Amino acid sequence: MVQITPVLVFAAAQVLGGAVAVPADYAQHVLLDPQGHSAKDVYTVKDELKKADIIPTVIDDFLPSLLVGAEWPSSKNAALGNTIKPKKLQDEPTITLTQPKSAEGACSSLANLTYTVTLTDPDAPSRDDPKWSEMCHWIATGLATSDDADSSCSSPLTLSLADLDELMPYYPPGPPEKTGKHRYVLFVFVPANGTTDPLHLKKPEDRQHWGYEYDAANFVYSQNKKQ
Repeated sequence: MVQITPVLVFAAAQVLGGAVAVPADYAQHVLLDPQGHSAKDVYTVKDELKKADIIPTVIDDFLPSLLVGAEWPSSKNAALGNTIKPKKLQDEPTITLTQPKSAEGACSSLANLTYTVTLTDPDAPSRDDPKWSEMCHWIATGLATSDDADSSCSSPLTLSLADLDELMPYYPPGPPEKTGKHRYVLFVFVPANGTTDPLHLKKPEDRQHWGYEYDAANFVYSQNKKQ
């Protein structure tokens, strides 16, 4: 079995869908252009994951090493807890990985590694009654290639995941009526041995009650229009 380790920063997005209220003091944090990222952004991501109760109820406490972005064909982006209507999430997103600038100047090569991307719903069928948690919406693997062949440790490195091999086909978020906002969490994993070979992962028997270990994350909220 291939050991995979979470590497990316969790970006959260909420898909409109339930009656569960978001805390009044919850401030949506929208990620900036990748060129503006610094190492402190990973701490911002961690803080937002805690505010959304993703840490520690969905995942254990961890510090991301990368930033992960997701853009759907509808032009909607995951921005650490923004709310997106389900109809805007019907097709699988494009995934990008960004290596923040390091104050120490240290960095490692992230291109040409085989990454695993997952999308999960811990609030199925509702946040108040998560008896189906977690619901698997997507598992895919693929090589990450650099957008900039001349990129160096002195600048952020953005990666694009192309030609993904789907272990679990993309299943669009579809929160039931009157179940409040669901957290749809995006995780990215990298093999601990840094392999570029295809990963022979075991397919979950069902979309319900599946699990994982993680390296990076992001999320959105979504809910059914009938509340």
